[in-house]
Amino acid sequence: RPTLPVEPVVKGTKPAALGRPVSFIIRPTFISNPANPLPMFRPLEIYLGLRYTRAKRKNHFVSFISFISMIGMALGITALITVMSVMNGFQQELRERILSMTAHATVLGMGGRLGGWESVSARAAAEPQVTGAAPFVRSEAMFTNRGLVSGAMLTGVLPEREANVSEVAQHMVEGDLGDLVPGKFGVILGRELARAMRVTVGDTVTVITPQASMTPAGVLPRLRRFTGVGIFEVGMYDYDRSLALTHLSDAQRLFRMSSDVSGVRLKLTDLFDAPVVSQRVANALGGAYLVSDWTREHANFFRAVQIEKTAMFVILTLIVAVAAFNIVSTLVMVVNDKQGDIAILRTLGCTPASVLAVFVVQGTAIGLLGTSIGVIGGVLLASNVEPAVAFIEGLVGFKFLAPDVYYISDLPSDLHWADVGFTATISFLLAVIATLYPAWKASRTRPAEALSYE
Repeated sequence: RPTLPVEPVVKGTKPAALGRPVSFIIRPTFISNPANPLPMFRPLEIYLGLRYTRAKRKNHFVSFISFISMIGMALGITALITVMSVMNGFQQELRERILSMTAHATVLGMGGRLGGWESVSARAAAEPQVTGAAPFVRSEAMFTNRGLVSGAMLTGVLPEREANVSEVAQHMVEGDLGDLVPGKFGVILGRELARAMRVTVGDTVTVITPQASMTPAGVLPRLRRFTGVGIFEVGMYDYDRSLALTHLSDAQRLFRMSSDVSGVRLKLTDLFDAPVVSQRVANALGGAYLVSDWTREHANFFRAVQIEKTAMFVILTLIVAVAAFNIVSTLVMVVNDKQGDIAILRTLGCTPASVLAVFVVQGTAIGLLGTSIGVIGGVLLASNVEPAVAFIEGLVGFKFLAPDVYYISDLPSDLHWADVGFTATISFLLAVIATLYPAWKASRTRPAEALSYE
């Protein structure tokens, strides 16, 4: 409390004798204008609000609730930043893995067949943002080996051109993409498909196509024996389990495509410009072709990921809001505990606005501290989520993301500072809003009523 000037007053007219009782009248006086009370502690509201925040209260339960409110906000913000970073990581990882095996844009022929693919490829490559083009033949087929049967997508590619539009050559576990030689009927299988069929490099596997052949014995399905020349692993279960590659000419012979192909795949300088570039390519080729891009082929999938990310943000923001509004109960108890102090401040000249500001400062300080701790914890956890999850999996001996169930078997994280800033701003604003009612209630305190029971 501030030291106030003391004016001694002696009762009676005679000088005070030694040992005689002397009475004192304490009269608070201020150096400057009385209309501006307590100028030496300007701004008074910040001083008292921070003093109430750090002071040791007699009511330890109030201090405990204040601590719980701060920790609750910190944990909620940490969880929100971590989940948003993991969702960003999943979105980026899915996009990279999907586009590592599929092209940014695809030119298809009407009826599933495209003739003269060389000229189409050259005309599409004339677009400045197209960096690569490669033909492909694609059809569903059935693979059999040692009594095991599995369906898969058989794709015919040109090894020398495939590296221009996909990254399958970088994901070869055994063999090489160049081992696909025309006329040899070699096949490269995904790791999970090869494991399901018990096929290794050098083994043979029978491929059955949907097309039928007319023979003297009747209608028989077309089949061909292929030799395994390689195994790839992209890390995405759908591709590793249901995709096989062969040479373009062998696929054309198997599916009776003659010199036609299914389409031409294109790679662009910027994958996010795919809709615009694909439209320009379609205009350059004319109306006899169907041009698609990755945003159309996987639109529903990425839209679902974005919706899930938004839903998680809303849910976790509600958790932060619950923690922030715990500040209401904290300040309400503080206001009830400080009724006498508030009354004395009012008698000393503090206005209701000043009293309101005192408790707004106190609640804001709690919210700011909780937000700061949460942001620091969220950034640290989001930056180290993969080793943390790996450590927990090692302790419990259980894989959280089974590769046969989920697209991605790891837990990626991609921290965006824009998300961190947005989360911190929302949390801090919720904390400030939560202080308004208790502070308003404190400003409505009547000194006479509050001091009548003191």
